[in-house]
Amino acid sequence: MTPTIRLARGDVDAAISPGRGGSLRFLRKAGRDILRGTPGDVPPDPRGPLETACFPLVPYANRIGHGRFRYGGEDCTVPLNFGDHPHSLHGFGWTAAWTVAKAGEDRVLLVHEGDRSWPSAYRAEQRISLLENGIELVLRVENLSDRPMPAGLGFHPYFAREPGTRLRFKAQGVWLTGDDLLPERIAPAAALGDWDKGSPLAGDTLIDNCYAGWDGEAEVTREDGSFVRVTASGAPFLHLYRPPELPIFCLEPVTHMPNALNRPEGMASLGPGQALHLAMTITAG
Repeated sequence: MTPTIRLARGDVDAAISPGRGGSLRFLRKAGRDILRGTPGDVPPDPRGPLETACFPLVPYANRIGHGRFRYGGEDCTVPLNFGDHPHSLHGFGWTAAWTVAKAGEDRVLLVHEGDRSWPSAYRAEQRISLLENGIELVLRVENLSDRPMPAGLGFHPYFAREPGTRLRFKAQGVWLTGDDLLPERIAPAAALGDWDKGSPLAGDTLIDNCYAGWDGEAEVTREDGSFVRVTASGAPFLHLYRPPELPIFCLEPVTHMPNALNRPEGMASLGPGQALHLAMTITAG
């Protein structure tokens, strides 16, 4: 497995694990974690880099219902890759070893050479660059085949959910799910929290829902006055995950909604040689 890569710029530092899903192990500013850091005493989760700070989602994000879909007139299946979970989750990049193409003091380029389980061959690149107050991650997937290919991208950053943590973002609606955690109907964006005005993240129920019409900005504030901002381009959806039993939450910028390949909304289709991009910045103050 490729060794961990350390990056530094001023008082911002990060660690990358190319061999563990191209994941970000930690991101710190002046020694303080911006994201939920990877615990040093926790063994790697065999299902993927769930204990890390952030990982890329490619060539699709979130769930494909029961690992089945129809595309280009063909019935397609992908592995059920998350224990006894009934759906395929988060793509292939997060459980693959990525190759280091370039590395510098404050940046790195990682490459993932596709997976035979997808309808077409693809190549994914993840460019990670430190900023003066955070990090920029750019994800790209290119269709290497001679036929069209479905494509989706996302990032899966984890944040600490401390007492008094609040979240603010704007979206047009939220997809409510059934017992199978697949989207069923769209509801007003404030159905699960008044995020537009800034709402506490405390709660004892599961939120695992996708927000449509996201404007590309979100802000997390703490009781001590510190904040973390997430911005993204190429991501009209934001998936919010708040497990009630854990002191964490996730804000996942994604290019499409869950189970998009089995819904009329669909997801991007790339012709031969075409590419899809997604960029995310995370900054602290």
